[in-house]
This record gives sequence, C-alpha cells and structure tokens, in this order.
Amino acid sequence: MHQNDEQAKLVGQQGKPESYYFPPQLNAIGNNFPYTFFGLEPGTTKDDIVRCLDRWNQGDNGILNYSKAYRLQPGTGWLVPPCVLHAPGSLVTYEPQWGSDVFGMYQSLVEGRPVPRQLLTKDFPENKHNDNTYLVDALDWAANVNPSFKDTHYLEPFEAAKGDGWVDRWIVYGKVNGKELFSAKELTVDEGATAIIKDPGASGLNTTQGCGAINGLPLQTPAMIRFGELTSDEYFVSHEAAVAGVKIKNTGTGPLVVLRYFGPDVHGANLPAVGAAHK
Repeated sequence: MHQNDEQAKLVGQQGKPESYYFPPQLNAIGNNFPYTFFGLEPGTTKDDIVRCLDRWNQGDNGILNYSKAYRLQPGTGWLVPPCVLHAPGSLVTYEPQWGSDVFGMYQSLVEGRPVPRQLLTKDFPENKHNDNTYLVDALDWAANVNPSFKDTHYLEPFEAAKGDGWVDRWIVYGKVNGKELFSAKELTVDEGATAIIKDPGASGLNTTQGCGAINGLPLQTPAMIRFGELTSDEYFVSHEAAVAGVKIKNTGTGPLVVLRYFGPDVHGANLPAVGAAHK
C-alpha cells in the first residue's frame, strides 16, 4: 500500500495515489503473471492480516490467500488510491501517479524471494515498526474489502474528442478522495492525418507507436536506441502551447499513438467519473 498524506506527513513525506494503463502496443505478450491482486476478500478481518504480519519471518505470510487477482487487459487500467493493498502484475505499465515513493510492503515473499521487513515499515513512525495492529489499522479497511472494487477502480478508454482521422480518449480519469490529482489521455492519429489538440493545462507527452511531427518537431517511437542517442518520443507541452493547440501529424505508416498525462485540477468538472466508459 501507499500511505495517504496524513500518514506520510508523520515521516516528512507526501502520500501517493497512482494509476495504471496497459498500452496495447507494449503488451503483445502477458509475460509471467498478467494479473494484479487488489484489496481483500469481503469477510476478511483485521486480525487475519495481523496474523499474516506476525508470520513475517516464517516464509510466505499468506496474505494473498485473503486477496483476489484480476486479469490485466491491454488497453484498460486502474485507479489506485492510498491505503489500498495491491500487487502489480507483469504487463508493461504506464503509471501516472503523485510524485512520492512512500509505501508499505505487506507481502513477505514475492516470486520465492524474501522481502525485508524494513520494506513494510520504512515509511511509518519508527516507534510503530513492531506494532502489527497499527500497521493494519493504517489500511483503508472499507476500501480494501469493498465487494464492488472493480466498479469503483477499473478504467476503460472513454472518448474525449475526435476529428477527421483522429480520436482522443481518456485512459486515466476519476478523482481520489474528491480531488483531481492526475489524469491521462491517449491520442490516435491515422496514417496521413493531422490533429490539433487543445488542453487546459500542461502535459508530459510520449509515443507508443508510429512517427510524425509535433508543432514541426520530429516525433518518433524508437525501436532501438543507440548509446548516447537523444530520442524524439517524449516532450513537455507547456500551458501556453496546450491552450493554443498542439499540431500532431502522422507522417508514417499505420497509426501514431501518443500518451499525455496532466497534473492536478487541469480538467475540473470535465473529468469523467470512474466507470463512465463501462456502465
């Protein structure tokens, strides 16, 4: 889990909500485990998880026995608020998130490798490192045992805008504890087409497929990068440029696919709710 702001502040840091998107262009194969565990099975008690932490030095502490794995599907994603247990799978993941790296690792054995207990406790107050009840109380219990977890966290692409030969889709959306902290879109431009994209705020942009130009600058998804080479697959779009409109042209063969992510409060009331695309 990742601590929330209140918990992280106790150790001089910030909380960490995050999101996942699995670009189809980067996930032709699922690798060894294309599943992610989220939360806990309804009916799980806090004492169950305390006992798991009590067994930390006895091999597998068995915490996955109380969780559910969801099969990961390229072209979809998840929104993961703080204090929710999760165990990411093996797909290549585009992961817009808050700029913090606080976490607590509640699983003692991963793929046969022991996890140092320090990774469980490192971002909690030092006087609580041996208090397993405190560590379990740090979880958002209602969110973890939510029987409708998928309905409130699963993301499917949601059309934001379209034009002649292009379509722009939301891939990360929804608010965390009522706040818009980050969001992301996926732009697909057909071969030979040009899109002029306007956004109300700055973004970080990178490509996952194809080549073209962005405001006349080269845009190229690398297949191979030579040592020391500067690639042309990633740009920062300033607020001024985003508001004026960015011209993205596909000069290659096949679709040009561009991902861009945004910071807090960029889209305001226009941000769709989680589940908007699949309800």
